[in-house]
Amino acid sequence: MVRKQADQTVTVNENMRGGDGKIRLEAMLTAAELYGKGRLFSRVVVKPGCSIGFHRHENEMEAYVVVSGGGEYDDNGTTVYISEGDVTLTVDGEGHGVINNADADLVLLALILFKS
Repeated sequence: MVRKQADQTVTVNENMRGGDGKIRLEAMLTAAELYGKGRLFSRVVVKPGCSIGFHRHENEMEAYVVVSGGGEYDDNGTTVYISEGDVTLTVDGEGHGVINNADADLVLLALILFKS
């Protein structure tokens, strides 16, 4: 199977998880295509000045791969600057958020998998 970018479902979330601005999510796979093991595999675009608010994950984990750009990542209350090539991991019971305080888009690949 090949799913062209033009055929991916796009959603725009305003003030995602209490953050600022609009976040674009391009669904690369559907939850059904994750065989019940997860709920999200998407390309996420965070425009300059926008953010995903701090939130916790329960009974799941989320990983980001930074495709391009950079920003501040809140790793359970510790701020870390992330940039292209970095990988983040938020496991069950932990929390995270991200702010794009740069001049270019922050592009992430995001994957959420269930704990069991």
